[in-house]
Amino acid sequence: MESLSDTKWDVVISGTGLQQSLLALALSRSGKNILHVDPNEYYGEAEAVLSLQEIDEWAAARQSGDGDGVFAAARVTRPDGPESLSPRGYTLALAPQLIHTRSELLSKLVSSKAFRQLEFLAVGSFYIYQPSSGETSAASLSRIPSTREDVFANTTISVKAKRGLMKFLKFVLDYNVEPQTDVWKPHAGDSLASFLAAEFKLDADLQAYIVTLTLSLDGKISTEAGLAAIHRHITSMGVFGAGFAAVYPKWGGLSEIAQVGCRAGAVGGAVYMLGVGIRDVQKSSSTAEMPEELDIVLTNDVAIKSKALVKALGKPAGESRRLSRLTAIVDSDLPALFEKVTDGAPTPAVGVVAIPAGTPFGEDGVSSEYPIYVLAHSSDAGECPTGKCVLYLSILTSPDAQTHLEKALASLLASLSVEGHEPPKSLYQLYYEQTGFDVPSINIDGKSAVFSLLPLDLAFNDSVLDPVRSAWEMIASPATDEESADYLVFTDREGADAEDEFDN
Repeated sequence: MESLSDTKWDVVISGTGLQQSLLALALSRSGKNILHVDPNEYYGEAEAVLSLQEIDEWAAARQSGDGDGVFAAARVTRPDGPESLSPRGYTLALAPQLIHTRSELLSKLVSSKAFRQLEFLAVGSFYIYQPSSGETSAASLSRIPSTREDVFANTTISVKAKRGLMKFLKFVLDYNVEPQTDVWKPHAGDSLASFLAAEFKLDADLQAYIVTLTLSLDGKISTEAGLAAIHRHITSMGVFGAGFAAVYPKWGGLSEIAQVGCRAGAVGGAVYMLGVGIRDVQKSSSTAEMPEELDIVLTNDVAIKSKALVKALGKPAGESRRLSRLTAIVDSDLPALFEKVTDGAPTPAVGVVAIPAGTPFGEDGVSSEYPIYVLAHSSDAGECPTGKCVLYLSILTSPDAQTHLEKALASLLASLSVEGHEPPKSLYQLYYEQTGFDVPSINIDGKSAVFSLLPLDLAFNDSVLDPVRSAWEMIASPATDEESADYLVFTDREGADAEDEFDN
């Protein structure tokens, strides 16, 4: 067997984040010599899922305000002491995301047959937190109607408001064709909330319902972007089954997809090395007989040569945004968040709760200028034992972000308390900040490519796939029309399961 230094590598991939792993999947049938390394001891990079023991080490290395360039200001809190939870009984996702059933990512997982190694779980209802109104009512959660049936069945919306909401739902189904385009394009850059008020006469509550479905991080999404997001949500409803518009891969979300991509790469002959990164890269001199190669030195001091290199951005450059995250393990399974909403629907493993911007919460009635979102994962997601629940809270970073998240968590748990019982309690909390770009990109220089940081979206953004295709084209160049048409379109390997459906 040739050593690493003696092997003529066609491409070196650094990092096992989602994009690099999808690239490994795309190259898994290419017959190329591929070396795939990662300086971390785990797969997934920013999309990783880690045990509590690993989280402790991860957070300790990212306590400063700068952290590792992607994650920063990490700190762990255990209210009941360090021995209260089994360190390997839980796994927490660093950047959980929903995947709409109409997402191009799912199409690529199907065409590449990678979906056979994944189990997808239903994302259930979207809720809005309703604050208490004095002494007359306690804080509660209101489920957002997103289908005609939901609207008709809702008893809290007036008949007049229902008519406006039904008009909007009908409009958004065909929003991108005439005559609908004539209605919204003059207001494309205006806020979606103002468009809903002016064109459909929707009140502030219904505006909040619709904006929440977009999962807009700042709550100020434009009409154009908002209509696209709502259209994606509405048209995704029922694609894989009744009662849900999005899915979540069991055992770790995007991390699980990354590992499946790397597994495909390994089956195709790629060599994998965790705990090894890249120390130095230099371009070799080139001649007509000897095309330019890259001299690469790994962090284990091994020197190699490769025709191409693909890696992730080490430090943020250019305009970026920061998201504050608070992950909490709760001593209850919070069944109210995971109820079936229609006959024949699967039991959801994920629920979504939003506290819209400006909503008072907490004992002192504090409010935030940005919305707070909560992704609730039941034990079915494979991240906690039965009887527990994991809550992933997020808000755009501000000086008061951590305080707002902690108060939002307490308020949410209080709203889910059962009369005569103590409110559910948080057993473990992890706070950290994540940096990302709004629009993912790739910088290609010859045969070297660098992926930008990913967007911070709470629902997978299909634009993430475009840089992966660009990296594949760089490596495959010159690719024939047939090769381009077969990008991530594979037949089953011999002995693969013949079942061609998602396991929901």
